[in-house]
Amino acid sequence: MSTSQPVTLQLWSVGPKLIPFLKTACLYFVLQPDQPCLSTVCFKCLPIISLIIFIFLNGISFSKEHAFSRRILTGLIFSCFGDAFLVWPSCFILGVCMFAVAQIMYMTAFGFAPFNAKLGAFVYALSAMIIYTLMPGLDGVLRVGVPVYTLLIGTMSWRAVARIQVFKKPWTWTKFCGGLGSILFVISDTLLGFHHFHGPVPFAQYSIMSTYYVGQLGITLSTVDTIDNKISVAKR
Repeated sequence: MSTSQPVTLQLWSVGPKLIPFLKTACLYFVLQPDQPCLSTVCFKCLPIISLIIFIFLNGISFSKEHAFSRRILTGLIFSCFGDAFLVWPSCFILGVCMFAVAQIMYMTAFGFAPFNAKLGAFVYALSAMIIYTLMPGLDGVLRVGVPVYTLLIGTMSWRAVARIQVFKKPWTWTKFCGGLGSILFVISDTLLGFHHFHGPVPFAQYSIMSTYYVGQLGITLSTVDTIDNKISVAKR
């Protein structure tokens, strides 16, 4: 059996489970809810709730083999709370805290091996540039909170991208999705930070939320073959 067949089968199996996510994400952009109310929370959170359901449909338990998926699931749950809090400007700091926990959960899921110090140095250099640019627009607790969060999401992306290892085995499309998703998540939050603390971003709602939703989708897809990978490694 060719190596492309399992990938094709996985894509066919996960595709239908992603339909609720695609529909709810499209619904959000069609309605463009931006008023701080419960209906906005509902439409904004539905795509992430769909990804949470996707992980359950894909299979999850309290066994050791599902530790990766459980951490990604927990990150999605905290992201959902973060989305809800960010609807109200007065809850911005609480929303950032929820997303900080989500980044920690994603980071622990991706792990610290392989390490890839050069990639880490590059990511932290970019993070320092972003912090330096945003710092003049920050005040109060945000002068500490935003830099800390920037380092957390930067670390999360570093760990996700470090797993890909294109020229080494085992290389999987789901690891690539996780790495790409983490990069898009960073782009989304960077746009959000610039929009709030530096200057207006053109088409802010579309650019921020589209990169955010696709980023979360990529991170979620990284859970698809984690068990299959463990089994294949154990058989070697």
